[in-house]
Amino acid sequence: MAPRTIGLDGPGNRERPMSKPRDGGADELQLYLDEHPETEILEVLQPDMTGILRGKRLVRDDFAKPFKGGISFCGASTLLDSKGQTFAGIDEGGRDGDPDMLALAVPGSLAPVPWAPVPTAQVMLTMQTSGGEPFFADPRQVLLRAAAPLAALGLQPVVATELEFYLLEPPGDEPRAAPRPRVGRIPGTDRAQDGPQFASMVDMAEVDAFLADLYTTCRAQRIPASGTLKEFSPGQFEVNLQHVPDVAQACDHAVLLKRAVRAVARHHGLDAAFMAKPFAEFAGCSLHVHVSLLDREGRNVFAGSSSDGPFSDTLRHAVGGLAATMGEAMAIFAPNANSYRRFRPGLFVPLAPNWGINHRGVALRVPMSGAADTRIEHRPGGADGNPYLVMAALLAGLHHGIENRCEPGPMVRQGEVIREQVTLPLRWEAALDAFAASTVLPRYLGERYHRIYAACRREECDRVHAEIPDRDYEWYLRGG
Repeated sequence: MAPRTIGLDGPGNRERPMSKPRDGGADELQLYLDEHPETEILEVLQPDMTGILRGKRLVRDDFAKPFKGGISFCGASTLLDSKGQTFAGIDEGGRDGDPDMLALAVPGSLAPVPWAPVPTAQVMLTMQTSGGEPFFADPRQVLLRAAAPLAALGLQPVVATELEFYLLEPPGDEPRAAPRPRVGRIPGTDRAQDGPQFASMVDMAEVDAFLADLYTTCRAQRIPASGTLKEFSPGQFEVNLQHVPDVAQACDHAVLLKRAVRAVARHHGLDAAFMAKPFAEFAGCSLHVHVSLLDREGRNVFAGSSSDGPFSDTLRHAVGGLAATMGEAMAIFAPNANSYRRFRPGLFVPLAPNWGINHRGVALRVPMSGAADTRIEHRPGGADGNPYLVMAALLAGLHHGIENRCEPGPMVRQGEVIREQVTLPLRWEAALDAFAASTVLPRYLGERYHRIYAACRREECDRVHAEIPDRDYEWYLRGG
């Protein structure tokens, strides 16, 4: 049976402009239900520490709750490991009795779920304490805290993300079979192609039905997907998102794009992987972030000229701050054991906090641009990172550099051959040590969140080391 195409052409699925809700969002809900009166289910979505969306489904009688007073939602849902379990090494979520928080709908995030079997909507949540204060462990609130110092300077980040992922072949009958990338076929045959086929339009055409449904879904959910690229490995693609002047909304776009990619892939008999390094022999998957800064008059403060090139000293100092904080932020950019398998020489993955113009071998790239879109491309992050925390660490570095006029060091020139030297912590334990010793990040993330993030990721690291993988038997069981 052919996979079902996701239908989005009916009167209940028209693209809808973003509303400006009043009365705590009740107006937004009513506008939505006027357009989608058939809606039966509302999925409420909250990102956890790892960036995985947790949530629940509400029936029609309960739709108004997250838009008015809020719904009770387990605070520990933001402090889960990659397997969805709590941590023994912190009080939160266990010894403290796991108190509920108030979860409120994020204005403007209400959208249809086109792949659902019954008419369904979704909305993002943000958490507050029972006293109405921002909940310290909500990744959105961590990001908003980190953004506040730039706002105090009258600077507004304009940001966009680029996410790489693999489309996967359907699993075979072999138990515990390893995932396989969806490899393009040699035209006129059923034989798998050889080589990465970077930027292959033939490979793109082979997944036309998937891409068409993905873009239709993104339009319905107001996820601003733009360009798509066949990336440097079999079955690997990149989808870019448009720049927006709202850092939290940009991160919503990133996590919702992941959700949409996986859902649409399943409807086409495939799956999708955003692991940093799902295949040893192929390229890893990154989360690149493009950022510029506007002043109160809407001028790009990165535009101008300096001793290093056609950009301002403000950009240079921002780069200097990002370079200075990159080592201590690696535990956020690369948040789990698999993340560090991506960092290998010769794969366009940064190994040091270097920078340059139009050079994909550096960690901080200044792309070719005009004055209006002069920007920094931040390249260390993996696609497995939590976009809210990655963005928070990035904004921390920007502000630290601008506030302290940090010098960025020598610039890598366009076309220059880099003699790669590893100066970033590229093993999980080393990255966690650097994060725990950080003197800059606690100021932006909050000291409590910084301490708990370090403890939780360290505990997950210890859990990984405590397990005996198959590789141990393959390599060491014969040993003396």
